[in-house]
Amino acid sequence: MLKFGMMLLENEGVRKMEHTTRIELENLKDLHLAEAGVINSEDVRRLTVEDALVDTGATGLCLPGSLVQQLGLTPLRNIRVQTANGPAERTFYSEVKYTVLERSHSIQVTDLPEDAPVLVGHMILEALDLCVDMRKGLIHNPAHGGAWTIKIL
Repeated sequence: MLKFGMMLLENEGVRKMEHTTRIELENLKDLHLAEAGVINSEDVRRLTVEDALVDTGATGLCLPGSLVQQLGLTPLRNIRVQTANGPAERTFYSEVKYTVLERSHSIQVTDLPEDAPVLVGHMILEALDLCVDMRKGLIHNPAHGGAWTIKIL
């Protein structure tokens, strides 16, 4: 069973609740190689994070470097990003397949400093048609009656 959690953070004397979720990650290149019979499916690099921080101010999926290495992701490019702490240089890595609340999609990964939590940003929520309910946590979008609906413009 997938669990929703909350984390209490204290920052400069301010206490606030942050929503967390379970996210399963798999190296997408490994999955393609396994599907083609080049590697065994048990050799696909994968991991589960039980307490990823749902951050609607973040864009995509951000992982500390050690998790990027565990997944065997390939660096694609360096890019300047805007963070809550100001501008920074980050590396984008090859795609992972991610699963949250039994819905899956894929995305390139951005690295984070080692002491940072895994960040699940708004692009993931939109792709999986999820939203944050302040009482229930991360839920399937109630506007769509539980059906996974994606906007195509």
